[in-house]
Amino acid sequence: MTTIGILGAGQAGSTLAQALVTVGYDVVLANSRSPRTLEPLVRALGPRARAAWAADAAAAADLAVTAFPYRPDDELPAAELVGKVVVDTNNYMAWRDGTCPDVEAGRVTVHELRQRRLPTSRVAAAFTHVQFHPRSPLRVPSDAVPALVRLSRPAGVPDRKALVVASDHPDAVRAVAELYDALGYDAVGLTPLSESWRVGPGTPAWNASFDGQTRDELVRNLDRARRAVR
Repeated sequence: MTTIGILGAGQAGSTLAQALVTVGYDVVLANSRSPRTLEPLVRALGPRARAAWAADAAAAADLAVTAFPYRPDDELPAAELVGKVVVDTNNYMAWRDGTCPDVEAGRVTVHELRQRRLPTSRVAAAFTHVQFHPRSPLRVPSDAVPALVRLSRPAGVPDRKALVVASDHPDAVRAVAELYDALGYDAVGLTPLSESWRVGPGTPAWNASFDGQTRDELVRNLDRARRAVR
């Protein structure tokens, strides 16, 4: 079974780790501090999870996930990620991360910037329009479950939800599609990586992130997207 290295152990990273170990993946988690600070999380996740320094998590990974916002001065374990698929879960949120003029002007996406920082890896934007936290406000008790888990469905059911994977690399799209399927989602491929803005904050696909969308609904929402240029 594939080992997933998750760089970032906040809400997104920890929720994704829980979903992955539940379906049988091994995960190696890293944060910006030390593996020791992740011991409570690793214990809760069980024997399929362990903590490591970021470089060690990247080296151990068959597929890696960056579960933290993009910043131009990020220190990334590029050498350990050479040749690997790197799943970028980030969204551009200026109020949280600061303003990036090139993103604001629509000249580039944060996922392309991540690819530039990891030129020898194959970056795929994925999990960007599914929530890693409970629905707010809560309507029914199940809304307290993070949407990534709550919206999961078996293959073949009519209301199975779909998620986008955007990349310049077809093999990265296939790798993420397999991951989506294991977690209970259909995949909609979106190329090139520069098209990842179509599921960014404020788009129709992103606005459906709390309750999900089927493959057909997602395809329609991608077509309805209009790029906001500031």
